[in-house]
Amino acid sequence: MTRTVAVIGGGLAGLTAALRCADAGTRVTLFEGRPRLGGLTHSFRRGDLDADNGQHVFLRCCTAYLALLERLGVTGSVTVQPRMAIPVVAPGRSPVWLRRDPLPAPLHLARSLVGYTPLSVADRLRFIRAALALRGVDRAAPASDEQSFGSWLAAHGQSPRAVAAMWDLVGVATLNATAEHTSLALAAQVFQDGLLTTAAAADIGWSLVPLSELHGTPAAEALAAAGAEVLTSAKVTTVRPAAGGWHVDGRPFDQVVSAVPPDVAVRILPPGVLPEGFELRTAPIINVHVVYDRTVLDRPFVAAIDSPAQWVFDRTAQSGLTEGQYLAVSLSAADAFVDVPVAELREWLLPALEDLLPAARGARVRDFFVTRERHATFRPAPGVGRLRPPAATALRGLWLAGAWTATGWPATMEGAVRSGETAAAGVLDLSSTGRAATGSAMSTLDGATT
Repeated sequence: MTRTVAVIGGGLAGLTAALRCADAGTRVTLFEGRPRLGGLTHSFRRGDLDADNGQHVFLRCCTAYLALLERLGVTGSVTVQPRMAIPVVAPGRSPVWLRRDPLPAPLHLARSLVGYTPLSVADRLRFIRAALALRGVDRAAPASDEQSFGSWLAAHGQSPRAVAAMWDLVGVATLNATAEHTSLALAAQVFQDGLLTTAAAADIGWSLVPLSELHGTPAAEALAAAGAEVLTSAKVTTVRPAAGGWHVDGRPFDQVVSAVPPDVAVRILPPGVLPEGFELRTAPIINVHVVYDRTVLDRPFVAAIDSPAQWVFDRTAQSGLTEGQYLAVSLSAADAFVDVPVAELREWLLPALEDLLPAARGARVRDFFVTRERHATFRPAPGVGRLRPPAATALRGLWLAGAWTATGWPATMEGAVRSGETAAAGVLDLSSTGRAATGSAMSTLDGATT
């Protein structure tokens, strides 16, 4: 019977694993190298503002993430659209809407797609045919992982305009890559589960409070209430097998869940857990934060096409701002901008916002700042699926978690939570039966006993 488990990493994957194990009666110690929990979903103070490091949204199909929010007791701190509605804006154009109707999938999107004027009539019809074909892609097939989504779209009659104004509108925000640089398998997962299978799946949700109040602080409270030990500013340097279990920086545990980024896992875990030379390339996301002296956006968010901006969110209420409006502009697949100085981003993006939001013309900018996550996600490139490891390792009692592991999902909050659930299930199964349901090999390495 497992008495103790170490969870290394306090992001969503680690928090999920720790809570699941603690709720089952296991004595959990959570190690987090930063002074706070929440990983890549956190907030900070800037003057009188509560600012998130980046804008995060979820969909109604993100069932594991929604279950985590329920466990944390914070479902009242998020909102979900009653029915998907995305306002799409472009310079010099009236907004158009992508909405779902009260019809079964895929008919729920038919009216929006037929009326999507940024595309020609011919492109709209070809888009519908390609979307129906995408429903049939076997995303579990190795060939789907090896093929690029861009090449698949081209083979199915999708013009560069259709890719830019429709497929990448959704894909870049969820996959953190354009279609040409994305695995068909991962793109199929996003579109099949999110848009093409269940009508309500793509209803969009977001936090009504700063992210630290949604994830990190409630998780710390929930773990403490469940009897877990939470150590922040506790950076783990070595995880090694020992007789009967594991040592984490010399401290003994029966099992270990490593919920750290892949480059950290390579450094701290025993040699051979990950393949020689293992590397998952990462992709950046930046968020541009603009505080205006007046309201310039009259809805919670807009998606942009034909613009440097991608998605623009109203963060006024969450930030505590009482006068004016605070917007966050999320820029995914941000290789071209991640090293651009703030002054240049300001000169480039403020006119773009004025082109999209006419009310911003003449408004005074009270504050402008940028947050950068250089390693926000793994790159979902063709072939990435064969690189992502499962939760079970070749060593008894050592488990991997994180959105970068083999969840079948791209690097999203849902993927991170699912990975934590899978790792915890392995811990608890091994604890109760002595045998991991996920099929890990019970091998010996560096003196580990089985």
